[in-house]
Amino acid sequence: MAIRQLGDLKPELDDSAYIDDSAQLIGDVKVGADSSVWPLSVIRGDIHSIRIGNKTNIQDGSVLHVTHDSRFQPGGFALDVGCEVTVGHNVILHGCSIADRCLIGMGSTIMDGVTIEAEVMVAAGSLVTPGKSLKSGYLWVGRPARPVRELNLEEREYLVYAANHYVKLKNRYKKEHNS
Repeated sequence: MAIRQLGDLKPELDDSAYIDDSAQLIGDVKVGADSSVWPLSVIRGDIHSIRIGNKTNIQDGSVLHVTHDSRFQPGGFALDVGCEVTVGHNVILHGCSIADRCLIGMGSTIMDGVTIEAEVMVAAGSLVTPGKSLKSGYLWVGRPARPVRELNLEEREYLVYAANHYVKLKNRYKKEHNS
């Protein structure tokens, strides 16, 4: 795995986290307990901070980045990903905030200034445009994403199940790869 310091900015990883050997973590990045970062993912906290909560999984090929402070974006945009979040394959998260127990479907793009409340599903291939706020308890679909219906009880339970499944999977990888 490539854990790279940039100046004084060095990634901080909980001992229980799993980071695949081919993943890249650079700069001001913190990864919480029982979280996982899968092959070919890039998490680049070079110009603002990235925080990933506990039991969160960042799946293969995802790109996480931020926006710097400028007159065009005063304060810039950090990236905050809550606990028990499942980020599907090839997702782009850029300067947004995602609360706990969310699922971001494969190939989705979440842009600057977006706020996603707890217990939200974003369907595969969706685009969440800058500054949008996604209300808790809904399935959001499309380009641009829009709410299509409330999540049912089984879907809400699945959000926790998916996070726990990835904790078990990362434990298997850590055991077999002694990392």
